[in-house]
Amino acid sequence: MELTLNIVQFVVGLVLVVKGADLLTDGGSAVARRLNVSSLIIGLTIVAFGTSLPEFVVSTISATKGNSDMSLGNVVGSNIFNTLGVVGITALFCPVACRGALFRRDIPVNIFASVLAVCFLLVLGSGEMSRMEGVIMLAVFVCYLALSITQTVRSDRKRSAAKEETDAPTLDAVMPMWKAVIFIVLGLVALIKGGDWFVDGASGIATRLGVSQSIIALTIVSIGTSLPELATSVIAARKGDTDMAMGNVVGSNIFNLLLIVGTSAVITPIRPEGISVVDLAVMMTAIVTLGIMCAINRRHSINKVKGAILVAMATAYYVFLVVGSQPA
Repeated sequence: MELTLNIVQFVVGLVLVVKGADLLTDGGSAVARRLNVSSLIIGLTIVAFGTSLPEFVVSTISATKGNSDMSLGNVVGSNIFNTLGVVGITALFCPVACRGALFRRDIPVNIFASVLAVCFLLVLGSGEMSRMEGVIMLAVFVCYLALSITQTVRSDRKRSAAKEETDAPTLDAVMPMWKAVIFIVLGLVALIKGGDWFVDGASGIATRLGVSQSIIALTIVSIGTSLPELATSVIAARKGDTDMAMGNVVGSNIFNLLLIVGTSAVITPIRPEGISVVDLAVMMTAIVTLGIMCAINRRHSINKVKGAILVAMATAYYVFLVVGSQPA
């Protein structure tokens, strides 16, 4: 009976987190448009952060409860699923492009962020990510965000004013301010309460089944919180916007590592007790493999064959986790 309640708590919490992120993103985007903020800047900030909100809420709440395995495992597992699962599954529907700044700037930053996190967790210090190292992660994130916005603004200025005015939606088509504020408030409430239930439900399931919380975080929790990225990427690819599909994944990975892990470490130092070297190695291997796949052809794209390889890598990793968690 208690296991059933934990599962219900877990599912309801997940639904609230995903819906809360959706409401908060829509409301925030509407307010930004009402304040005449560029749609490109909105995409780089509000929308990018919105798809990472489930991971942010789950990891920070886990950190406040002193659950490092859930906090770190959620991010590591999400990045693995994003890179291998989301890109792979999306590529099975339509080739996914990785062009321009995404290939030159974002994938290298993703690799650098992965290396930095691993160094802080395993190589440097006392086997944990300290608050000061968390601050460094956040500082790198701020630098990355500032660079992205600066380069995007410069690119935006190169467009003709006529085209920009034509593409921009009129204020009449934007959500009313009062409705946007309601969306933001409801989104925040759903995120906070849903995140709390989600973490408690996941922890309860792990306890009832005798499975480590790190395994739950690397699988069920991380895949659950990555559902917004999967839905966004598949829909974008089916509509022909493959740049958004790839950008959503890589951007989310960077947010997860620099912003979420950094914030969690500032709240309480992260000790990767249940997260193994293999898990961190798979996370790094995944993004490096993605970068190599994009680099080996002129179009910098992931076709169906490469997508199938990525999905196979994800499957092999999850099989390894399940088999490795079985008692001898």
